[in-house]
Amino acid sequence: MKLTKKSHACVRLDKGGQTLVIDPGAFSEEDAALGADAILITHEHPDHFDEFRLRAAMENNPAAEIWTLRSVADRITAAFPGRVHTVGHGDTFTAAGFDVQVHGELHAVIHPDLPRVTNVGYLVDGGKVFHPGDALTVPGRAVQTLLVPVMAPWNKISEVIDYVREVGPERAYDVHDALLTDLALPIYEGHLGRLGGTAHQRLHPGAWTEL
Repeated sequence: MKLTKKSHACVRLDKGGQTLVIDPGAFSEEDAALGADAILITHEHPDHFDEFRLRAAMENNPAAEIWTLRSVADRITAAFPGRVHTVGHGDTFTAAGFDVQVHGELHAVIHPDLPRVTNVGYLVDGGKVFHPGDALTVPGRAVQTLLVPVMAPWNKISEVIDYVREVGPERAYDVHDALLTDLALPIYEGHLGRLGGTAHQRLHPGAWTEL
């Protein structure tokens, strides 16, 4: 499997000639989802869910399909009839040749005064990759590659470090990083690398690795 980092929370997974894209939101490249055979959306916030990027991908590949939770599906099902699948915690499905398990239900708390939206994470190919969306969900299964939301209005680095330790992946790559300046990146990377307890590496947008 090839994992390509796109900007912010978006990643592309390629295997066997098929492509799975997770969270091509408004902070990601305009073509982040082009060429996808399947698209997974973790929740409704615009940095993870962008209708313009989805429409471009769905028009580019008439066979492409989307899997997401109800709050997103309700907004796009009419635009892509028969191509949007609603999923929730505990569901399993196959998308573009990838086996996917759904974990989690709610977005992390931003502030007690703000209502929490729903959020799901996706465990791909039996734990080869886990993308938690905007939550520190522990899937309760062995994870080889954890995509770590390193910086958001709802987290702090100590929580992220403890999350990586609790999941215990073989390796961790940063996502949800568009709000970090170049000045701050080495600080975050240093803390995670020293304290996370796993092999931590940053992939810059466009960079890829084999899993």
